[in-house]
Amino acid sequence: MSTLRDELAAAGLDPDEVQAHVDRALAEDVPTEDVTSVATIAEDARGDGVFAAREPGTVAGLVVAALVFETVLGEEVTVTDRVPDGTRVGPGDVVMRVAGPTRGLLTAERTALNFACHLSGVATATAAWVDALEGTSARVLDTRKTLPGWRHLEKYAVRCGGGLNHRMSLSDRAMVKDNHVVAAGGVVPAYRAVRAAYPDLRVEVEVTDLDQLRELLEAGCEEILLDNMPTEAMAEAVAITAGRASLEASGGLTFDRAREVAETGVDFISVGALTHSVKVFDLGLDLSEG
Repeated sequence: MSTLRDELAAAGLDPDEVQAHVDRALAEDVPTEDVTSVATIAEDARGDGVFAAREPGTVAGLVVAALVFETVLGEEVTVTDRVPDGTRVGPGDVVMRVAGPTRGLLTAERTALNFACHLSGVATATAAWVDALEGTSARVLDTRKTLPGWRHLEKYAVRCGGGLNHRMSLSDRAMVKDNHVVAAGGVVPAYRAVRAAYPDLRVEVEVTDLDQLRELLEAGCEEILLDNMPTEAMAEAVAITAGRASLEASGGLTFDRAREVAETGVDFISVGALTHSVKVFDLGLDLSEG
């Protein structure tokens, strides 16, 4: 398992956290034993399994799926032909093979697929947005709209799809939104309050109109979010800013508008749908007994 742990760490994931996530998922699915497999499959039976894509997309989470099999079967399982996370695949493409005791392979199957199918869905959705923005200067960002407990894995999948991560939590970066603005008495007082309290922290402030944008630029704010603005207003915001700050477009942006928004010249487009309402990717495991 040390190789998988090293791979997880190299990908920016905490191996202990991922292992704990896998352990929780297995404990949920197999609180005692896999009664169906125990009843129907001989203890000494061995099998070979092929994971294959059933649609085009971008895979992610195969390293986690491999960890599931190794957690269940230890050294009794062999994982081969695993393609790197972030690989674009087509229907029928083999993405991983497993071999080992048949009971254990079937016990691990659903948990492994749950991780790989969901994370590949995130990566596939992200890659579609990346493709839609190709040729513009805009990059796609994720948000904190993640499944509880899945944030680091989902944001890893966004990276596999070619997207960028926004803040990981409420602690690593300040994000001044409308309610903060109301409480502080305006965008500039809110910005200055955060800057005074956390002088070394990145600060981004949300604006809803161009007057707020101008105020923040005068105050020296270098990261500004354009919330729910029409395309024409975004283009004007880019002209007003003239490179003095990075601009992020956000708020109900649909895939159909991706190119239109990117061509305004904004630097980033944040998309909550990458994680909060993504369609799972269709991966399947076909097993044969050896």
